[in-house]
Amino acid sequence: MKCSNKNDAVLGTGGIADRCCTGQSGCDWDGTLRNVVTEPIYVQKVYDAVLFNLQGLKTAPDTCFEPPLGCGTNIIRIADIRCRKFFNPDNIKDDCNLKINPNTTLSGGQFVKKEDGCDYKVIGPDGTLSQKLVYADTSFCDEEELGTPIFGTQNIEVSGCVEIEMDLVVSPCDSTRESIITLSAVVEIAPECNPLVLTNFFEICVPSVFDTAFLPRFTEFCNLDCVIRLATNSIQRDFEIDPRTGVLSVNLIISLCISCEKKIVVPVQLCVLSTGFVELAPEQASICPTFPRLFPRQIDENSVGGAGGGGCRPRSASIDD
Repeated sequence: MKCSNKNDAVLGTGGIADRCCTGQSGCDWDGTLRNVVTEPIYVQKVYDAVLFNLQGLKTAPDTCFEPPLGCGTNIIRIADIRCRKFFNPDNIKDDCNLKINPNTTLSGGQFVKKEDGCDYKVIGPDGTLSQKLVYADTSFCDEEELGTPIFGTQNIEVSGCVEIEMDLVVSPCDSTRESIITLSAVVEIAPECNPLVLTNFFEICVPSVFDTAFLPRFTEFCNLDCVIRLATNSIQRDFEIDPRTGVLSVNLIISLCISCEKKIVVPVQLCVLSTGFVELAPEQASICPTFPRLFPRQIDENSVGGAGGGGCRPRSASIDD
């Protein structure tokens, strides 16, 4: 890890100047092909993929912000207003956490099901059961050495909350000195029992389900961003301050911007060019004279002495030879 060059001090951390950092992948390349070799890897290959952008609107009238404004505070202008997904790291099942749940049905093909009628899911690269097996009659397009199109309807259910922060330029009633204060509010987009639903349709191409050791897999993932603005773009019309409590209520419109990607993947073995294993330099002083390896040594013939394996017996040769 490397720290950034920003000079902004972090308050309350003893004057540490670096607030951000950059990561190290451990992959170094000198720009030549001298150390590049071929490597077989067992991965999932993407056979087809489609990307969709969807939009939705949520009105949020009379949204109350905290903390309350002081008595006699004058609001001069809005310096910034921003929105982000709400997430409680202490409870992943918190009802307020913003959730995106895509529900997809297929035409021209189907998801493979279990005996109870539920879709059969397999583990994806994210480590969860995020992929569904797909079956379709691909015999016609197999003869043409082409993929078979299937069609889908996707309903994206959005529930949970977003968090809004607003920077206001204010001044006290007895002075012209301006300052910036930050107010925040949590706004519910929709309850989980009655989510906001966005619908789209798609076509995607499936490879053969017969000429393969694995059935194709369907996976999809989405992300959401939100954009916030005043309902009428007027502080006079959209702002209201309770004279007793100083609580500011604002009329807002929240734009939901969703990107969803769908893929057809199949486990395959590929040959790729590689510069070798990742090697990171340890960051602490060494006390032990040696340390264990994290990965076993290479055993292919190109890594242990070239063709012939440096005297090692090839797999095809018999022991008697």
